[in-house]
Amino acid sequence: MYILQMIIKTQEQLANICATLSQKPYITIDTEFLRDKTFYSKLCLVQLAAPDVDAVAIDPIEFDLDLTPFNELLQNEKVIKVFHAARQDLEIFYQMNGKIPHPIFDTQVAAMVCGYGDSIAYNKLVHDITGHNLEKNAQFTDWSRRPLSDKQMTYALNDVTYLREVYEVLDARLIKQERHHWVDQEMDVLTNPGTYDMPVETIWQRIKIRSDKPEILAILRELAIWREELARKKDIPRSRIMKDEALADIAMYMPKDLNGLSRIRNVPKDAIKNHIGETLLKLVEKARQSDKSTWPQVKRGTPFPRELAPILEMLKLLLKINCSEADVAGKLVANSDDLETIATQKNPDCPALIGWRFEVFGKDALDLKAGKLFLGIKNGQIAKILTTR
Repeated sequence: MYILQMIIKTQEQLANICATLSQKPYITIDTEFLRDKTFYSKLCLVQLAAPDVDAVAIDPIEFDLDLTPFNELLQNEKVIKVFHAARQDLEIFYQMNGKIPHPIFDTQVAAMVCGYGDSIAYNKLVHDITGHNLEKNAQFTDWSRRPLSDKQMTYALNDVTYLREVYEVLDARLIKQERHHWVDQEMDVLTNPGTYDMPVETIWQRIKIRSDKPEILAILRELAIWREELARKKDIPRSRIMKDEALADIAMYMPKDLNGLSRIRNVPKDAIKNHIGETLLKLVEKARQSDKSTWPQVKRGTPFPRELAPILEMLKLLLKINCSEADVAGKLVANSDDLETIATQKNPDCPALIGWRFEVFGKDALDLKAGKLFLGIKNGQIAKILTTR
């Protein structure tokens, strides 16, 4: 049975709770959704809470509600929307409304800035900050089935209930450490529509294939566009139409007829028997006959220079030292591409050398490479040693 008093069941209740929440400085938000049988995430539940407002849930499956008041709340610039690991939630709202909630605060990112390590799990963060142990046994239940149990509702509402204290503690730490702008830069990425819009023409780049020949990649691109458009139209997972391995194999072997197509191991036999087989062959031929100047060109990666490997290792060590000193997750400061760019390029240009990341790590990284900073042992500890040379 539902915990009924916590469920928004009428349009009037929805309007009232959204009006109340719109007067608060922030709200905490979480969603429960399914995506195993659909292309687009199926929203099953939205949980909300705020200072001095008990957690409630909006059930878009059980109750036929016009979500306009909620959508307006998501766009209210006076109210901060607090999530943990916001990306999937934001993608759902972007698909629903064509807009991304703003302003937002992601406690997972904030936790990384505040020294909780890389991508800390929510239940661990809640325990570390509040001392409360969240029950996670409802995490993998079918949220589309009704009625929801009390156990499911308790699990769902607890997430936004304890997120309030988590947010307030992390927000206070950021203010004290003068690091709020660090998090703001990451929120700019999360609220950029480009983060969620991937043109169908580029989907093929996600598929692993054992070739970088332009003709093969042109075929793969054509096949991937066909699958993507069909999956979106039918709202089913890409793999339900055809798996990545099958598309890659078709591109590699370039079958000319159904007999050749049938010899490709990963291509489903039923696909060959119906119109899909003919469609695949037409797509292969279309790609091969297309203008060669439009075929994808992939630059061959060059092996990392062996002679620069010591510099790279020193940069990795420096990153650990500086992030430990700053009490910030290394993953947020620099990735492997950043380190390789700094190690190999005369005038490197990468995110680790911009803004707050430059102050935390980039400046020392350039000094290390230029011989202005050394790593050594002092009092039994690895230490940075500046030189005036």
